Amino acid sequence: MADKINVLLSEQEVNDRIADLGAQISKDYEGKEIHLICILKGGVFFACELAKRITVPVSLDFMSVSSYGNSKESSGIVKIVKDLDEALEGKHVLIVEDIIDSGKTLNHLIPMLYARKPIDIKLCSLLSKPSRREVDVKIDYLGYEVPDVFVVGYGLDYAQKYRNLPFIGVVEE
Repeated sequence: MADKINVLLSEQEVNDRIADLGAQISKDYEGKEIHLICILKGGVFFACELAKRITVPVSLDFMSVSSYGNSKESSGIVKIVKDLDEALEGKHVLIVEDIIDSGKTLNHLIPMLYARKPIDIKLCSLLSKPSRREVDVKIDYLGYEVPDVFVVGYGLDYAQKYRNLPFIGVVEE
């Protein structure tokens, strides 16, 4: 039986907000180069669209970190599935996430990345669920706050399905 998906944020709303984020990041990093770290798999759609809208020089690397598996609930166990290919020393780093939920993953990840001696690390997330936050995480660039519902689309999945939806939708029970 197929899941019912209701639109929460339209494709146009998401695209417009990514353009705004790209403009703000470009302004903040004017005269500098920025190294994007895309958190796979969910962040790839957002990271690619965001990178196209940033006007300063951009380099890109990927990291895969998991705490969900095929469940709708975070296990709380953070597993690094794929580490970075490039060194971070001396770089302005921007972590690009699809959604920040409990904050546990980034609470684990950010100190680990700071140990690699970047100039600084900032965080950009398409979505945030502040009602689910268990650890405080500073989001420097945020697309949208969303309620405590299970969202899919634009890279976000449910058991590896629905990533390719061009909008942000809510899976109905």
